[in-house]
Amino acid sequence: MNHKVDIIGASTCFGQPKLGVDFGPDAIRYAGLVKALEIQGMNVEDKGNITGQYKVDPTLHSAKEEMGLLNFEQVKDFSTELAEEVESSVKLGRFPLILGGDHSLSIGSIAGISPHYENLGVIWYDAHGDLNDSETSPSGNIHGMPLAVACGVGHESFVNLHQPGVKVKPENVVLIGMRDLDVGEREYIKENDILTFTATDVREKGMAGVMDEAIAYLKDKVDGLHLSLDVDGLDPLETPGTGTPVDGGMSLSETQLAMRMLNESDLVTSMDLVEVNPLLDEKNITAEKAVEIASFLFGKKQL
Repeated sequence: MNHKVDIIGASTCFGQPKLGVDFGPDAIRYAGLVKALEIQGMNVEDKGNITGQYKVDPTLHSAKEEMGLLNFEQVKDFSTELAEEVESSVKLGRFPLILGGDHSLSIGSIAGISPHYENLGVIWYDAHGDLNDSETSPSGNIHGMPLAVACGVGHESFVNLHQPGVKVKPENVVLIGMRDLDVGEREYIKENDILTFTATDVREKGMAGVMDEAIAYLKDKVDGLHLSLDVDGLDPLETPGTGTPVDGGMSLSETQLAMRMLNESDLVTSMDLVEVNPLLDEKNITAEKAVEIASFLFGKKQL
């Protein structure tokens, strides 16, 4: 894996209604991310936080705008700025590690990464598919839409953000940890034959079996692999500080194993680490788990 790592804080809460997730990047930093990566031999540069031109206004947050989407203009502005910063990192030959912030940030991160790969692959490690659009979303929360946008589904301003068109082909996507999918998301997964592992699949196959299948499926198809990891992919007992917790998720040890296997695959070229909300957390434990997850992706071992 690339040992030159840019930490890019994506300090946004506009993709969902719960305030505080915009503090996630700093919470992860305070939990010791830079030191942990440097111990793993990484050359780390912290690029600070992207904030966008819009400021958080608690009295107006989650106003429905374009096509019923919440905070539409704020998400579009933020995603554009983030895409530019992420692409700058990729152009310099560095590994962009994007800290969230809510998962809508992946609209920008993937848009910035995709111009540099003909066949970008994505592993979506999450309780949710984030494959809704304005018609299928029950809430209008854009953090439930970024993977659909990357696949070319959704509002044209998002789909064509930074560069026109599809950023990742559905056949280059693997979903891991799914256990809270909306009806429209299930239909999209089946229609596009997206390789999907539910939380039950992880229990039945074991995490090693799931990751073996995922890596084998992607390794000869993609020339870059983006890992987008939502901390709600883990069980809420492990990561309480997140806005949309779902019971029955992965353990930290299962996630450490997944990260170790991805490190050994030498496929991963960028990462989102999202949805840490310190206002909902207990003594910053979720941010500390996020640091542990990143450390294993970059080569930490238990022995």
